[in-house]
Amino acid sequence: MITRLAKAGFAAALSVTILSTGAAATAAPTGTSDVSAQHVTVSLNGYLPSTAPPGPGQMSVSWTSAGTADLTGPTHITLDLPQGLTTDGAMFYSTPYDYTFTESVSPDGRHLDAVLVGTRRAGFHEFMKLKVYGDPTKASGQLVATIGNPNDTDPTGHVAVLPLPGNAPVPVVPGTPSVAALDTATGPGAGGTAVTVSGGNLSHGMVLVGGVPAPGSCTDTACTVTTPGGTGSAPVSVVTPGGTAAAPVTFDYTGDPPPAPPTPAVSYLGPAGGPVAGGTQVAIAGTDLTYGTVSFGGVPADRFSCGPKFCTAYAPTGAAPGPVDVTVTTAGGTSAPVTYTYAA
Repeated sequence: MITRLAKAGFAAALSVTILSTGAAATAAPTGTSDVSAQHVTVSLNGYLPSTAPPGPGQMSVSWTSAGTADLTGPTHITLDLPQGLTTDGAMFYSTPYDYTFTESVSPDGRHLDAVLVGTRRAGFHEFMKLKVYGDPTKASGQLVATIGNPNDTDPTGHVAVLPLPGNAPVPVVPGTPSVAALDTATGPGAGGTAVTVSGGNLSHGMVLVGGVPAPGSCTDTACTVTTPGGTGSAPVSVVTPGGTAAAPVTFDYTGDPPPAPPTPAVSYLGPAGGPVAGGTQVAIAGTDLTYGTVSFGGVPADRFSCGPKFCTAYAPTGAAPGPVDVTVTTAGGTSAPVTYTYAA
């Protein structure tokens, strides 16, 4: 698998010709829909490769935080191309850079897998762009984009389908996933253990070990992944467009834990103050901030999201006038404080 980090500087504005936006597929009927405050939906559009003049196509996989609450945790996005079309990866550009984004492409160039970790406010719309190669007149089938998040229990809007010219769209209905077993349930704290998770309806899945995405791939009946580092007994689950399924056993880490990441450091905070009513959006820059939590005077920020070098946070309410320490805490420790001043 070829893995890339998010690429900065990609032009967000790109003219596209919309071929079709796949209708959101729904899970198998259950009589009533799940209600989820955190909800995300996906769409797919763009134009296909051209033979005269020759050139790649440009596709866009878009997603929207469609719930009533901020979307948190890892969001998993996939794109599958039909035989005859390939891609070499995606570019994702969204400011501010208060997130982590990783993506990989299968060796045959037909499956793209991406994970976005960060808090996305309700109503926020984002997209990744990718080039598509091949001759669509010699290919058949459809492009399928999916999305899933462990905090999203509403299965609607998780699949988008775009058929090739001359092909009728084939609905993709995600079934509810199930996990039956792990073939290996122990491994070193440093990570790196190969684990096969068996079950049903696991296609387009993302495996979480202790809440952390484990790199690998899924078929309909099994996911083969490599464990991240961890300690103790870690729950294992598989997140798919049809929902999230927990494994019946945990993965137990043995031996020494993984090395701690570097201690986060904050080099900039702005603005440096705001009203005691709170709600001021604050930008925090520094290093080693990934997966950080932000506190104002020991009180968690009302909303925060951190990438490797940048966090956004909203000052909490209830503080007395005067200065407070702002810190970012990760698995590597807590940053040296910087000052934020509440004004009456």
